[in-house]
Amino acid sequence: MKITIPYKPRPLQQEIHKNLKRFNVLVCHRRFGKTVLTVNELIKKCLQCTLPRPRYYYIAPTYSMAKRIAWDYLKHYTGVLPKMEYHETELRADLPNGGRIQLLGCERIDTLRGLYMDGVILDEVSQMPPKLWTEIIRPALSDRKGFMIAIGTPAGHNSFFDLYNHGLQDEQWFAKSFKASETKVVEQEELDEAKKLMPPEIYEAEYECSFESSAIGSIYAQSLAKCDQEGRVTKVPYDSTLKVDTYWDLGMRDKTAIWFCQQKGSAIHLIDYLEDSGESLEYYAHALDNKGYVYDTHYLPHDANVREIGTGKSRLEIAQSLGLVTSIVPKMSVEDGINAVRMTLGRCWFDYEKTKEGLDALRQYRWAINDKGETKNRPLHDWTSHSADSFRYLCTGLQETKNWSSKISYPRLGIV
Repeated sequence: MKITIPYKPRPLQQEIHKNLKRFNVLVCHRRFGKTVLTVNELIKKCLQCTLPRPRYYYIAPTYSMAKRIAWDYLKHYTGVLPKMEYHETELRADLPNGGRIQLLGCERIDTLRGLYMDGVILDEVSQMPPKLWTEIIRPALSDRKGFMIAIGTPAGHNSFFDLYNHGLQDEQWFAKSFKASETKVVEQEELDEAKKLMPPEIYEAEYECSFESSAIGSIYAQSLAKCDQEGRVTKVPYDSTLKVDTYWDLGMRDKTAIWFCQQKGSAIHLIDYLEDSGESLEYYAHALDNKGYVYDTHYLPHDANVREIGTGKSRLEIAQSLGLVTSIVPKMSVEDGINAVRMTLGRCWFDYEKTKEGLDALRQYRWAINDKGETKNRPLHDWTSHSADSFRYLCTGLQETKNWSSKISYPRLGIV
């Protein structure tokens, strides 16, 4: 029995289907139809898969976003298939050949470990943790040689930007950008109206696929752009004559993020960054020892004083029992902490290689946005929050100095 999926791809969508390789990066303007395209690619590949128990996934930055964007499309296009089973609570569609397509969020990327994947769509990669592809998804595709399609619109220089550039340089990958001014998918009248209403940098990112604009609602965009312009994102060597302070955002199930800082005059050197999840304080104590730095003080957030029910000890007490010289950062409102960061970034120098993970998170740290696209007066809690919180503790914990010492010359790397 022949069954026709009710999907008629546009010419550009058809071109993409024909040119897809094992690994793909599609930079698409708003309303291009990338979700419909990729959902149908998953359905086709799942039906054609000859391996036992095919498993395909559509992953968005959050579970609710995956449901809102793709669930109705998945049910619509598979609805013509016989013996379909839908599991609403799991956002899972079981196909008649034993294959399965499931929608997931990546709020906690560690929960994705252990899955095998025959194919995966990564939607809005710029809002996902950089480690998701390298540490979780890529290994999950290995044993069955699954495929990956990364899709989204630009939001500055981040993991999506890096993935797209890699795709352009690797002949084994397919990478392409689709601008609204070239595709003609959106009528010119609509584009002209959007251009009038939207800030230029947002229009360029959303419709012209420009990576030069910062993430929408980025909290530290201007301050970090100045760091780039002044060449303060470069190689910042460890100075063995100065002790290192660390600033922590502590998590148990969530991540723990640690910034490593040296003060040289009034300049603040961010020489290293460490982030991990699900590990004990003993693990981090060993990790710090392995860095080979000479430490002064390890600064913990104010809630490190709280005693845990299971042990009866606070994390401050546990850290001290491990030989860490610790102090507590004074409690401050998030708003005041954000202002402290903005005031301090003008004195910061970042080691490009060792702090890249933390710096990428700072660039993507942004205000929450409501359904109307308006920013709220609180930061969005996502994978960037841990780095941003620990950096906020750093800036509130530092002893402020009013004047610059003589500027220090570091080599420009030509990175940004």
